[in-house]
This record gives sequence, C-alpha cells and structure tokens, in this order.
Amino acid sequence: MCELLGMNANAPTDIRFSFSGLARRGGETGPHGDGWGIAFYEGKGARAFHDPQPSARSDIARLLRDYPIHSRIVVAHVRRANRGRVALENTHPFTRELWGRVWTFAHNGQLKGVKRWPLGAFRPVGTTDSEHAFCWMLEQLRALGDECPPARRIDAEIRRLCAALAPLGVFNMLLSDGRTLYAFCGKRLCYLTRRAPFGKATLIDEDLSVDFSKVTRPDDVVSVIATRPLTRDEAWIDASPGQLLVWRDGELR
Repeated sequence: MCELLGMNANAPTDIRFSFSGLARRGGETGPHGDGWGIAFYEGKGARAFHDPQPSARSDIARLLRDYPIHSRIVVAHVRRANRGRVALENTHPFTRELWGRVWTFAHNGQLKGVKRWPLGAFRPVGTTDSEHAFCWMLEQLRALGDECPPARRIDAEIRRLCAALAPLGVFNMLLSDGRTLYAFCGKRLCYLTRRAPFGKATLIDEDLSVDFSKVTRPDDVVSVIATRPLTRDEAWIDASPGQLLVWRDGELR
C-alpha cells in the first residue's frame, strides 16, 4: 500500500518537517520504494516534483527536505506499486487543469474494474488505476458546466464520486484544486490541526523535532493529513471509512 500526506493551512506554511517523515517511509522505514511525488500550490500555480526512485534515497527528495517549501495546500505520495509498472508517468500525484484551476490527485489502494469506466477529454498518461479514476472524476466534474460552480456544489459532487468509486476496492485519496483539500478515507487516514498555543512535535520515522511556537504566528491554523501518524507526541484523529473530509484555510468544513 502507498502512503499519503496532505496539508491545508490559512497561510503559507513550511512542509519540510512532515515531508521528512514521509520520505523516510519511501524505502527506509517503510516498503514504499517505487517512487514518490509532491505538489504544492503557490497562488493559482502548483509546483510538482516526481521521481520513480525511493524517496529515502532520492536526490530530488533530499533537495526538497532542504528547500523552504511554503504553501497553503500540499499533496504528497510515496508509492508501493501494485497496478502499473514503476515509472515516472505512474508516480503520484497526478495533475490536470479544469475551470482554470490546477487539480491534484493522489491515491492509495486498488480499484478493480475502474479502467472499464468510460473517459472523455481527460486521459491517463500512465497505466495506473489511480490515474484512470482521477480522469473519470474530472470528467464528471466537468459535466457541472463550463464555469466553476460554487464550492459547496463541488463538495457535494466529489462526495458522490467518492461514494461511487469506494466499492471497487480500497480508495484512500487526496484531491485539491488549490482552494480546497479533499481527503476520502476508504480504509485508513488520520489527521490533526495545529493552532495556538503551539507546542513541540517529534517525528516517528526520524530523530527530528520542531517547536512550532517558534516558527508560527498566533493566528496560524495548519491541518495535516496522513495515512499513518507522522509524529509521536501529537493527538492524531482517525478518519472513519467512507468519510469525506473537506478543508479550507486550515479548518475542517
């Protein structure tokens, strides 16, 4: 199984601490050595990095652990291949444009039979069931109209689409349009929200700690979503199977 990492905040926030923990699981403290990727939004744009090498031994991942990534929304993924060969085109997260927004998607699990579902304008580049599901979701969203609908209308449609995909297998996913971060729990996801008063956190997978009171402002709100807890001294909340979580500005809606 792959592992996911997402972040949503009310102000640009450094993701390096959480990413360091996830990257170690990509072939060192975990078996997810079949590639990794990360996308983080800057305004309406999104930077994306992918590598089919294990993140624990990737030069690109090492660069990002030292690079001051500040973003309000981040989607990251370390892969353990089960559908689709180990290749750059099969590394998550996948991105496409819809309604003048960059959409980003990462998935953990298998979706039996999804490749038989018809597609339209959005087509996969790789061979994973995950990317096919993403293209199918975007095609369904595009049917809402040529102009971007209100956020609540999109929320409702994404909830419907997740409910349709979930019976095909394990469907843990992260999805964002740069404004909202969606997380669907098919089997396992957990999350936490950091806000004042901020405290200290220590990674499970690496001997690294951060005192967030020294690197945040009093009004910062930062939510982190992961397949498994990344820190040992914070209260992570388990999502329920079948639950869609929606974050804007760091807050669960």
